[in-house]
Amino acid sequence: MTAHEELDAALRELEATMKVANLWRMARPVPEAFDSVQPFCVDTMALPQWLRFVFIARLDTLVEERAPLPEKCEVAPAVDAYMIQHGASNSERLLMRKVVEEIDRLVTEN
Repeated sequence: MTAHEELDAALRELEATMKVANLWRMARPVPEAFDSVQPFCVDTMALPQWLRFVFIARLDTLVEERAPLPEKCEVAPAVDAYMIQHGASNSERLLMRKVVEEIDRLVTEN
């Protein structure tokens, strides 16, 4: 399996995990929200919005185009902090962290 195929599988797992955790269904952010220069668009989006509409979308494009992946990806700590702050159960939190850590690893190691 190529790095892009592995990343695609991990992104689909993140999508499924977000759906199970009720973090997938949400309104699309207003167009201006995408103009944020803050990490994870923290000033304009909730983290699940950023994951769905920015993170997954951008990585999906790279996978489709078989384009080079970013040199660094460190999203898992932000996801973990968000899950703790919003009172997610330990199992949901750990599952989300595990899935995102795998994406971080796949992106960073390739």
